Amino acid sequence: MSTSPDFWAVIPAAGVGRRMGADRPKQYLALAGRTVLEHTLEIFIRSPRITGLAVAIGGEDEYYRELTIRSDKPLLVVHGGEERCHSVLNALRALKHQAADDDWVLVHDAARPCLSDEDLTRLLDTLRDDPVGGLLAAPVADTLKRADAEGRVAQTVDRAGLWRAFTPQMFRYAMLVEAMESARQQGLLVTDEASAMELAGHAPRLVEGSPANLKITSPADLALAEFFLGRGQVS
Repeated sequence: MSTSPDFWAVIPAAGVGRRMGADRPKQYLALAGRTVLEHTLEIFIRSPRITGLAVAIGGEDEYYRELTIRSDKPLLVVHGGEERCHSVLNALRALKHQAADDDWVLVHDAARPCLSDEDLTRLLDTLRDDPVGGLLAAPVADTLKRADAEGRVAQTVDRAGLWRAFTPQMFRYAMLVEAMESARQQGLLVTDEASAMELAGHAPRLVEGSPANLKITSPADLALAEFFLGRGQVS
């Protein structure tokens, strides 16, 4: 008898977040009474559909052990790598003896603490029978300009069909490992998992999600994330 696939969350959290100009990596900054990373992990810990998590932290991380994380499901902590793709691969390898080839893996940025339960559910329901998998994203609403070397407008870019890629990005365990390993062997530093799948010849599905699922990269983003959390727009 076949069994339903499990869902595993992978959180790459080894980045240093230099653009924030803070005294610590952005995933450990205070946000609405907790750290950014604690909010992010809690999204998947509280979901009854997520089997377990793997979080990749920096080799010299001094902050993770200070967190207060209570989980009734497996929570693996592994060393990350120099780039995001290396951290994801390390986390995937750590799941080797727990995740089946057909299980789903959801890779989610540590600095996206505002993923709503509604968007997570939509992603799981939309992709659970998809042959490839996909990612949360949103259509581009702004007018796009391409700049020249002097910082002047060289071209207005047609935004039709353009989407902003979010996370989680959800793919079958074995397919994702193969795609990520192939990219690594080619020396390609893919910035998201969908890119690795595209390079492997797959066409990930776009699942529309809320723009509130922002990635914190600046102090202004931190303030906006606190606003969303305070308004209860992410649960």
